[in-house]
Amino acid sequence: MSMTETSIRRRTVLIAGGATAATLTVGATAPEAPSVTDPAAAVPVAAAAVCTLTKEMTEGPYYLDGQLVRADVSEDKTGVPLKLTLTVVDDDTCAPLGNALVEIWHCDALGEYSGFVGGNGHDEPDNGTFLRGGVLTGSDGVARITSVYPGWYRGRCIHIHVKVHTDVTLTSDGSFEGGQELHTGQLFFDEGITEDVAEVAAYAANTVPRTTLAQDSIYDDGGAASGLLTLTALGGSATSGYAGTLTLGVETG
Repeated sequence: MSMTETSIRRRTVLIAGGATAATLTVGATAPEAPSVTDPAAAVPVAAAAVCTLTKEMTEGPYYLDGQLVRADVSEDKTGVPLKLTLTVVDDDTCAPLGNALVEIWHCDALGEYSGFVGGNGHDEPDNGTFLRGGVLTGSDGVARITSVYPGWYRGRCIHIHVKVHTDVTLTSDGSFEGGQELHTGQLFFDEGITEDVAEVAAYAANTVPRTTLAQDSIYDDGGAASGLLTLTALGGSATSGYAGTLTLGVETG
């Protein structure tokens, strides 16, 4: 479904995934395309990274409060496996931010969001929770979340929405409440890899024309500084899945 979205003005930074430097440099240019490397090597090292200013992205119309705190949000959704490693750091010091809740939400292979099924023209069960949730970062600032590669809906390229919260309270029903929202952004995917994923049966069943990364109205071709994930193949074909890494710097003050 096409929608008009605008940028949020709050300032944040991204740490270019896998970059190393002797000193921290604000305003350095981020890589414009994800690399495909060994999964362990792809995890960013915050203490030796190059800080790059970036903007936040709109949360869009499909956010739902009160989602579950869990490391696997895929539930029973069919799709290409996706293993996300997202590292949160303080933008002033690049120090890892522990005990921050990293929350994601995205559509399934048919371009449908839980809680809004039918919006992309496909009929399927809707429990209001699939492909939604978040986890707390460890002392290293790392949040690991298992999901499936997103599909697409009319007018937008493939993407994942992300929020970073601090000082949340975990609730007895497995959710969270309160705290402070530090970052709202989106994660994007290399177009070449998406082309391969789009041929997998679950995604080929999506009847809506796909908007490419270059055609998207939100992604600004800024590479990692605009949320482009570093993707690593987990096997010899698209069906084996991908690991996606990125380091998000946020203002804590």
